[in-house]
Amino acid sequence: MDLHLVFLGTAGATPTVDRGSPAVLLARGGERTLIDCGEGTQRQLMRSVGLARINMILLTHLHGDHYLGLPGLLKTYSLLGREEPLLLFGPSGLYEMLRDAERLVGRPRFPFLVEEVGEGTVLETEDLYLKTASTDHGLPGLAWCLEEKSRPGQFHPERAAELGIRPGPDFGRLQRGETVTTGEGREVKPEEVMDASRSGRKVVVTGDTRPCASVIGLAAGASVLVHDSTFGMSEIDRALETGHSTAREAAEVARAAGVGTLVLTHISSRHSWRELRDEAREVFPGALLPRDLDTLVVPYPEKGRARLERV
Repeated sequence: MDLHLVFLGTAGATPTVDRGSPAVLLARGGERTLIDCGEGTQRQLMRSVGLARINMILLTHLHGDHYLGLPGLLKTYSLLGREEPLLLFGPSGLYEMLRDAERLVGRPRFPFLVEEVGEGTVLETEDLYLKTASTDHGLPGLAWCLEEKSRPGQFHPERAAELGIRPGPDFGRLQRGETVTTGEGREVKPEEVMDASRSGRKVVVTGDTRPCASVIGLAAGASVLVHDSTFGMSEIDRALETGHSTAREAAEVARAAGVGTLVLTHISSRHSWRELRDEAREVFPGALLPRDLDTLVVPYPEKGRARLERV
């Protein structure tokens, strides 16, 4: 199943000519999850993957640069006659923000499910978890984690045939973890014909935050960590004052968590992107800093690390 991230907006608190307000789209198979929705997000969606089929929106915190695009997006969906349900999760204060937004754009005309959540597991499906951890930005905030459950190991039909299993339904039973009895009465267990289970992918997006232990714990062993990297170390005092991280600090978080790929975002116009990327790479070689609309392709762990595809 394909999994990729589209960086719709990578700017800091204010957009620039080259970078829009914060938003990232996580696409996994046919499911699309929008993480944050800064001003102009719906236009960025139209320029990349389109507006359709967003199933869920996750807000990291309620500073305007991370949600001011949401009222307009909801209004557009109503005008387009959307009928599919939309889930919205966010931190404390979400209900009040939406009540204020309704005065401007009215209530959505489609099934719209909203929930304020805290730290922990927010959602569990057959094959993944959606988890959160608290962030350190001076107001209620959440880092978001999509973590796939382990997958069955590779099935070896030739081994099954050698043990007397005929191709057909019994192959499927073995792959589902069931023990199968052959026509000669021999029991064949799944571990005799299948490799060990394989890890899924894990993607963490922090939103705005200082480096913190809760995010390191959430991101432990992640395939990808998308971390606030607003400033360089030359502006560390500003980072401390505003509750943001420097690129070097983001790299230190990634190293401590043992992640596969670090992606820097929420870039202040005070710095060049190369300055921040190079600063992070001194601590975490290979750190990436995308442009708006770049795509990060995240393969399964056994197929290598994530790769950035430029627009």
